[in-house]
Amino acid sequence: MSAYFSALTTLACSVIGGLRSLLAAWLTKRSEAEAQQLAHDSDRRRNLYKQFIDEASRMYADALSTTTPPVFVSIDAMISQMRAISSLQVVAKAEKVASVIADTYSSPNMNFIELLNSRQIDVLRDFRDACREELRHLPRSAP
Repeated sequence: MSAYFSALTTLACSVIGGLRSLLAAWLTKRSEAEAQQLAHDSDRRRNLYKQFIDEASRMYADALSTTTPPVFVSIDAMISQMRAISSLQVVAKAEKVASVIADTYSSPNMNFIELLNSRQIDVLRDFRDACREELRHLPRSAP
């Protein structure tokens, strides 16, 4: 009887040890998958913000020299994407940039000196600062 009890105890300990190993492996894989997803989301935002800055810069430069506004489809699409994945602060700053660009198309054209004197040369500063603050709290994927 004692031999059976000893064998059952050993078997139970082995099963429990195996289950612990299985659970630890599952938790580790789950944790790694979550970290990868967060890093992917962070990279996606970084790319979106870079595209927005590139397009907004191009459009703002164009707005300074012409009064014919282009279609705002690309910048509007990027803001819509930001609404789905970004903080409210980032979205608000992006909308402000788009508004400044639209207003600039209806303003008289400016040369570089007039632009410097107007202090409107860096219309993306608040947007970049909001993006930097948001991204600072997100993980980055490994290069």
